[in-house]
Amino acid sequence: MTNTNYLIIGSGVAGLTFALRIAEQFPNKKITIVTKANADESNTKYAQGGIAIVTDKNEDSYQKHIEDTLICGDGLCDEAVVKMVVTEGPKRLKELIEWGAKFDKNSDGNLNLGKEGGHSENRVVHHKDQTGHEIERAILMQVYQKDNITVLDHHFAADLITADNCCLGAIVLDEKTKQISTYLSDITLLATGGIGHLYGHTTNPVIATGDGIAMAYRAHANIKEMEFIQFHPTAFYDTSTGSKFLISEAVRGFGAYLRTKKGHRFMIDYDSREELASRDIVSQSIDLELKKSGDDCVYLDCTHLDIEAFKKHFPMIYNHCLKAGIDIEKDWIPVVPAQHYICGGIVVDTDGKTSVNNLFACGECSQTGLHGANRLASNSLLEALVYSSRIYEYLADPNLEIRTIKKDIQETVATEKPEIDANYLTNLKANLQHLMRQNAGIVRYDSDLIKAKEQLLNWKQEIEAISKTHQINTSYYELLNMITIGYLIVTQSIERHENRGGFVKFESASFVKKKS
Repeated sequence: MTNTNYLIIGSGVAGLTFALRIAEQFPNKKITIVTKANADESNTKYAQGGIAIVTDKNEDSYQKHIEDTLICGDGLCDEAVVKMVVTEGPKRLKELIEWGAKFDKNSDGNLNLGKEGGHSENRVVHHKDQTGHEIERAILMQVYQKDNITVLDHHFAADLITADNCCLGAIVLDEKTKQISTYLSDITLLATGGIGHLYGHTTNPVIATGDGIAMAYRAHANIKEMEFIQFHPTAFYDTSTGSKFLISEAVRGFGAYLRTKKGHRFMIDYDSREELASRDIVSQSIDLELKKSGDDCVYLDCTHLDIEAFKKHFPMIYNHCLKAGIDIEKDWIPVVPAQHYICGGIVVDTDGKTSVNNLFACGECSQTGLHGANRLASNSLLEALVYSSRIYEYLADPNLEIRTIKKDIQETVATEKPEIDANYLTNLKANLQHLMRQNAGIVRYDSDLIKAKEQLLNWKQEIEAISKTHQINTSYYELLNMITIGYLIVTQSIERHENRGGFVKFESASFVKKKS
């Protein structure tokens, strides 16, 4: 059994920035970061576009960014939260720069600001097409310099420990030794990222299995708006399964066109903003075009662009396409929507507090009210930075009294049991992913959702029964979590009766219509 003052589950920008700030404020307090892969493996690492922050007050304004966010959220954003996050952005950017993160500048030495779908002005701060990777690099370098931070990579948080609606820590599996340990903490922060691997076809890394949301649900925390799933319109299309390479929204901001196989620029038919419409509209438009044509993908046309400027701005995208046999100077890039982000999650207040005492959540696993029914591009890193700071400021208050519960916690004792058949877990996961793509994708139908709910409940009962007679491992926990997340998405989709933002549901296929 291990005691720590702050237990952080997840090592993306949300968890790391909180760890760094709290470690600097309380050098005598112990901070433990638990992450199930390498410390630098997170959704943050794969964020290509950048951070939406108002820095050019001549062309841009807080009000414009607020209005863009509210429009994109389709009436479901918390306006007070939107104002708070947008106006705190510049402070958080200044911090990142002080920690060593480097962002692209123009010839005048000012930040080179990009523009993405749904934004009325250029305001996306970026590091080429690898912004998340650069932020992760800079913050991790700072974290490793702190003596009071312990990073436990290849450790999987299996479940939270709670008593009387208070979080006391978590049960953690060492993935190398298979040892299960108890970590008791004064404060626990869930910063576990997204749910993309539930769909299989996703821009998220393989670690994105919804672990934090599922654990919080089992701990009876409030979970909300899981039906609002954002599908990125332009993932690189290939026939493989698993994580998909993201063609950043900034490419369309750079001037690329979306075309059908026959060359038609179809976004003109759906929205006055054309290729720069918000992600929900672009993804739904692509989905409808593919249903009409029966084609496997649509295409992103960059052939009319300044190719040298493209290479400089999007080197990783250019090289990926080249390796796949696509020369963007003359070839169109095959693209298809893929699961990218979840707008709902663990409900938190403006200090990051969940409905469970001493349990906080931050980043993609949380539901803050910022995104509403659809996230505005590049607002996610901004949200993570602002909320990790808000949580820090709340916990750093010298007058704060942390409620503690006295409970006799027994160390988990491992027992000898046979291992679960790996093929069984692999096959069930593939069936789960197929079910979610077919029954809870971009456009949904009530009849499909009801069938999916029944199947998910059956699978949940099935694997819970197996866990009683077999040794459980990371693959088991991830599958249990994905089934739990699937159930939340499906049930909350059934409960919503109006189409908003990224959520589109019909009674039957005959109800599918173009957006006006």
